Amino acid sequence: MNRAKGQKKRVVAIGGGTGLSTILRGLKKADIDLTAIVTVADDGGSSGILREEMKMPPPGDIRNVLVALAEREPLLQQIFQHRFKNGNHLAGHSLGNLIIAAMQEITGDFVTAVKTLSRVFAVRGTVLPAANQSIRLRAEMADGTVVIGESKIPKAKKKIARLSLIPEDIEALPEAVEAVEQADLIVIGPGSLYTSVLPNLLVPGIQEGIKNSQAQVIYICNVMTQPGETDGYTVEDHISAIYEHIGQPIFHKVVVNVGHIPPAVLKKYEQEQAYPVVYQPGSLDAFNIEVIEDCLFMVNDYLRHDAQKVTEIVLRCLHGSSRKR
Repeated sequence: MNRAKGQKKRVVAIGGGTGLSTILRGLKKADIDLTAIVTVADDGGSSGILREEMKMPPPGDIRNVLVALAEREPLLQQIFQHRFKNGNHLAGHSLGNLIIAAMQEITGDFVTAVKTLSRVFAVRGTVLPAANQSIRLRAEMADGTVVIGESKIPKAKKKIARLSLIPEDIEALPEAVEAVEQADLIVIGPGSLYTSVLPNLLVPGIQEGIKNSQAQVIYICNVMTQPGETDGYTVEDHISAIYEHIGQPIFHKVVVNVGHIPPAVLKKYEQEQAYPVVYQPGSLDAFNIEVIEDCLFMVNDYLRHDAQKVTEIVLRCLHGSSRKR
């Protein structure tokens, strides 16, 4: 893949939920060509209602990413993230979701709506859904039961054996596939393993694009386990689950937390049955993955990935070896 002199290096971040939005806040400040590919599997709350009533992809994760990448983020966050408390039909809806739904009606297309809002809010980078239609998640549990729906999977509180997409013939957004294939570096995670990360990687076009890309692929592992999804999971378990689902190794580097979490914060998480994702030195040797260890979090009542720290790590990888071994 040839780069014209002076052309910015291309970084693609793939995920959903708060994890993706957090790291994008750091990456948007870097001198790179940034694309965010976002899951469209949400079926709960305001997003779930709009996907059913408006027959549109769920806007929630897209909304969060638009806010994270906006030029005037604090003001847009106040507007876009406002959630109505009153009204029979408005209560529970976020204003941002309604604006995206309105823009889809105006433009006639979800992707066009997202692009239009990106221009309006001076978004730094490109925001693309993984597909231009809604995806429904199907989880087969270890006991053989099946749970359908992103919002229902964690509530089942069972070990997940296999995740798949409905419909099976879901088509990736061509622009998203092109971004992956032309990337210099692909960042996957952090985020809910089964409801944010894997839903993107299971879209056939996205998966094939990553496999065909010459980009270096980095996985940013979660700091804490997620109840109902990754109970008891180690870093090794996260990577194994991804590889088992997509059928081959894709990661060149994995970023893991080795920072000491304050006891008071741990107690809060323990009340929700969430615990640190354990990394044992040497446990990833069989994967032939370079491990980058650091303190990845910031504390503000709860843990959040340190956007600046993660950005520094990503940029070091980008400006070091950015090609596959």
